[in-house]
Amino acid sequence: MPRFLTLVRIQEGSFRLEDADAGFEERMGALFEEITKAGVMLETAGLKPTSESTRITWSGGKLTYTDGPFTETKEVVGGYSITQCRDKAEAMEWGKRFLEVHPAEWDVTVEVREIEEM
Repeated sequence: MPRFLTLVRIQEGSFRLEDADAGFEERMGALFEEITKAGVMLETAGLKPTSESTRITWSGGKLTYTDGPFTETKEVVGGYSITQCRDKAEAMEWGKRFLEVHPAEWDVTVEVREIEEM
């Protein structure tokens, strides 16, 4: 079965988990329990803020290092998951369900990409 990387994109600093509605954590926990029991979830995690990250760029045969935060970036990857699904449609369904547990006033995007197996 193919594996999929789901990138969770957010506008960093636009919301805080502490401000979520009372049922958010319960809904998210139930979804994670369901996807784990279904044998689909292989790995998932949130990422620390860009203020704690460094970009390494290769250009013109030279490396440059840029410490965050990255002010020119509006949207960042705030988390990820690796799932093993029957097909892209199933991976997208899980991504849709993940988004639907979030408060309506939050802007969150997921990008679902199949991992190329070599």
